[in-house]
Amino acid sequence: MRAEWIGHAAWLLEGKDKVLVDPFITGNPKTDRKPAALRCDIIVVTHGHNDHLGDTVEIAKKNNATVCAVHEIAVYLEAQGVKAEGMNKGGSIKVKNTTIRLVEAIHSGDYNSPKEGMVPGGSATGAVIESGGKVYHAGDTALFSDMKLIGQLYRPDLALLPIGDRYTMGPKEAGWAAAFVEAPAVVPMHYSTFPIIEQDPFEFEEHCKKKGYKGEVTILNPGEHLKV
Repeated sequence: MRAEWIGHAAWLLEGKDKVLVDPFITGNPKTDRKPAALRCDIIVVTHGHNDHLGDTVEIAKKNNATVCAVHEIAVYLEAQGVKAEGMNKGGSIKVKNTTIRLVEAIHSGDYNSPKEGMVPGGSATGAVIESGGKVYHAGDTALFSDMKLIGQLYRPDLALLPIGDRYTMGPKEAGWAAAFVEAPAVVPMHYSTFPIIEQDPFEFEEHCKKKGYKGEVTILNPGEHLKV
C-alpha cells in the first residue's frame, strides 16, 4: 500500500482500492492539490469538523465514491446526494476490496455547515483501514489507554497520529500513543497547518524514543508518501 500525506489529517491510501481519508483540501494551506483532480474509490471521514469532512461531498460525487463515516455524518451526506455507509465505533464494513473499522477517538464531532449552521455529527472516531496494508488513522483524539487494544486487536502496519496539541494530543502524548499501538511504522499528522497547532515533529520522535517505541518514525512533508 502507498500512503500519501496530503496535509493536515488528509491521506490517500492506495492499496486494493484508493481510499481517501478526511479530505480537507480547499482552505488547507499545506496542499496544492485540487478536489477535482483527486481520484478515489472510497472516502473515510473520521468526524464532522470542517477540517476533516472538508471536500467530501464534491470529491465523492466526482468519483462516485462510497463514503464511510459514523451514522450521523452518513445521514447528512446522503441528504447531500452522496453514497454513504453509516457505521459506528466497534463496527466494520467491507466496501469493494477494503475493510474499514471505526474505533474510539476522544474528541467532539459536529459539522458547522455554511448553509445550515451546526449539524449534529455524532461521535468522533478513528479508523483502521485494511486494503492490502493495514493503517490506523487515529483521527482527532486525546491519548487513551485503549489504544493498546487497537494495536493488539488489529495489528496495524502503520499508525497515523495527531500531534498538534490544543485540539488533540501533543507530541508527548502522541509518543505514548505510538508505544501503546506498537505499529511497525508511525507518522505524525495534524500539526503546523495553522499557527495555533504549530509543533515540532522531531519532538514527537524524541518522545517515541523515551517511551520505548521500537518501530520507525517517519516524518513526511505534505505531498510525500511511504510504502506500507
